[in-house]
Amino acid sequence: MANESFRRERRLAALAVALLLIAYFTVPVEPDPNGLRLALRSAATLVLVIVVAFLVTGQVRRQLAVQQPTGEAESRALIRLAVTLIAGLLVFALADYVVANTRPGEFAGLRTRVDALYFALTTLTTVGYGDVHAQGQVARVVVCAQMIFTVGVIATGASIVVRQLIQRPRPARR
Repeated sequence: MANESFRRERRLAALAVALLLIAYFTVPVEPDPNGLRLALRSAATLVLVIVVAFLVTGQVRRQLAVQQPTGEAESRALIRLAVTLIAGLLVFALADYVVANTRPGEFAGLRTRVDALYFALTTLTTVGYGDVHAQGQVARVVVCAQMIFTVGVIATGASIVVRQLIQRPRPARR
C-alpha cells in the first residue's frame, strides 16, 4: 500500500513538473504598452516569486526539522521539495527572460526561453560559462537576487534532497 502511495506521489510530482514546464514555455510575457496591464502583470509576477520563495523555504525548513527519515511522510516531503525547487528555478528563468525581452541590452546572449533556462541553471549550479551574462543594471539586480536565493534556499534544498536520497534505505526488489 505504501509503495503504491509513493508511486502515486511520484506520478503527481512528474505531472506537476510537466505543467510547470508547459507554463514556463507558454505564459505570455511580451511587453505591454498599456501601463495598467503592465503594472498588474508585474505585480502578479512579484506575487508569484514571493509565493514560490515561501513554498521553497517552507519545504527546506520542514526537511531541516526532520531528524531521522520517517518513511512515507519523508518521501512525500522530498518529492514536494524537489518540485518546489524546480518551480523556483523556472520563476527565475522567466524573470531573466522578461528582463531580457523588455529591456534589450540587459543580458548578453539571452534571446529565448531556453537561453533563460540555461542561464538560470548555470547560475544555480554556479558554473557560469559566461556566454550568457547580465550587462545592464536591472539584469544585475535580478541576478543578484537570484544568486542570493540560490545559495540561501535552492542550494540548501537541493543538498537536502540529494543527502536524503543517498541516505535512504533501498526497498527490497521483488
